[in-house]
Amino acid sequence: MKNRTKISTLLAVPIALLLSSCTPPGEGEGSAQAETESQGEIAYSKSQGPYTELFEDAIVPILEEDGWTFRAEEVSELLNANIALNDGDVDLNVEQHTAYMDDFNANYDGDLVAISPIPTVPAGLYSENHDSLDDVTQGATVALPDDAANAARCYLVLEKAGWIEIDDDADLGNITADDIVENPYDLEFTEMKSLTIPSAAPDFDFYVLTGSIVYNAGIDPSAALETEDILDHLVLQVVVKEENQDADWAEAVVNAYHSDEFKTYMEENNDGLWWIPEQLQ
Repeated sequence: MKNRTKISTLLAVPIALLLSSCTPPGEGEGSAQAETESQGEIAYSKSQGPYTELFEDAIVPILEEDGWTFRAEEVSELLNANIALNDGDVDLNVEQHTAYMDDFNANYDGDLVAISPIPTVPAGLYSENHDSLDDVTQGATVALPDDAANAARCYLVLEKAGWIEIDDDADLGNITADDIVENPYDLEFTEMKSLTIPSAAPDFDFYVLTGSIVYNAGIDPSAALETEDILDHLVLQVVVKEENQDADWAEAVVNAYHSDEFKTYMEENNDGLWWIPEQLQ
């Protein structure tokens, strides 16, 4: 009997150790680890440009501290990014203003919505052949984007420069050459893919580009002969599917853009490239 008791006692020790190693997370020492477990994954479209870079450099670290993880899906252009978003392949993108989003929704049966403004790089008027707005001459050639929303932005830059006058009744989000009521210099406009404009720039007297393309092409934004006044519908946005606008992860992204950490980041890293919405200041 004494030997049997001694053996039973010895057997109880490893069993107790085994049971203690199976303690569910959240109890005892496991509780601290449970608090840092992932909140979930956020998938986003990754493009070459300042907006994705800002998201990755400033917003992602803030959210990772709260336990969110990320998956990037690389895209070649904004249209593909919106198609992926509309199809549910990603959760968000940070590459467009509401004018472009509304145009996509109308033409592709989309249900995308904007949930927060973000810092924006203004469109600008540039030239590889001239140094001043005063260099404009009769019949000068001007290249600008061919997509509706960004073409509208660029025509407004030309109006701000004093080179054209746009009909007061024109839809500011969908201005075309047909909305020009005064063109005293008989400017010749060529609408083309934004990505091809930088390489074709020497062939034109002037060109107008949005900030993301200027950034990607390595063009010095301070070289702009004129820059746009950013209207409300041209402020860049965080965009998601309508069904996800109240999701926890969407709220977390919005809060990160409005956080003190992000304000500090922009104060320390904005060299004049970014126009910052009042809501984020």
